[in-house]
Amino acid sequence: MKTNKSKYLATAAVLAGVATMTLHGAETSVAPAPPPPSLPGAAGWPNTNGAYAGSVPALRPLPAENPGGASPSAPPVAAAPDIWADGVGNGFKAGVQSVSLSLGAGQGVHIFGGKQCHELALASLSYGLMLGPVKGSDHWYRGNWEVRGELFGGSEFAPNEEWVVGLTPHLRYNFATGTRWVPYADVGAGVSATSVGPPDLSHTFEFNLQAATGVRWFFRNNLAFSVEARYLHMSCAGMHTPNLGLNNVGGMVEISWFY
Repeated sequence: MKTNKSKYLATAAVLAGVATMTLHGAETSVAPAPPPPSLPGAAGWPNTNGAYAGSVPALRPLPAENPGGASPSAPPVAAAPDIWADGVGNGFKAGVQSVSLSLGAGQGVHIFGGKQCHELALASLSYGLMLGPVKGSDHWYRGNWEVRGELFGGSEFAPNEEWVVGLTPHLRYNFATGTRWVPYADVGAGVSATSVGPPDLSHTFEFNLQAATGVRWFFRNNLAFSVEARYLHMSCAGMHTPNLGLNNVGGMVEISWFY
């Protein structure tokens, strides 16, 4: 019995020695893993490159499109052109231009030998140019001279139905009132063509003479609405007979854009 126990103890000692040698051999055969490379900066704190030690580099944030949270500014709106010499109604600057569209109708009158009353409905398109600076400073007639070119056309609706067209240069004087109301006086002389014939006119080609007075109301700094009274005379200056002439007095309304 004692002999068997001794054998068991000896066998256990041998097995323990073999296990110890095996573990020791494994430790000596496997090289320890090298430590990870250290990054500048303490662990958990950003280094000079914006990365955290022991971690992957941090992504840099993109710059904000609107720093400070300011709302994007709207594109600038083009301001109306400054056409005035010294504020609205105090005269126009030299070189100011305008485009106008007008409509109106007139009553025929028996003057200068005419035998019929020619009722007309007219429309016109005109261009204007201020010839220079304000004239007559410190006087009641202070204002600007303006040259205009007008293309007009329309029809006679009594006593007959006829047509009429014309091209007329004008000279206009605009009074500076210091308000949005700008009165004016206008004269013009040009050429025209018409189907109106005897007893007052004789030929397609006629001259035309015009005189007008009116007022412009500037509802915007460069936009105006106008009303005017106009006299129109047409004749051929004695080139043919009959030459009694067409005479008409009417009213016109107009919209004008200045630039």
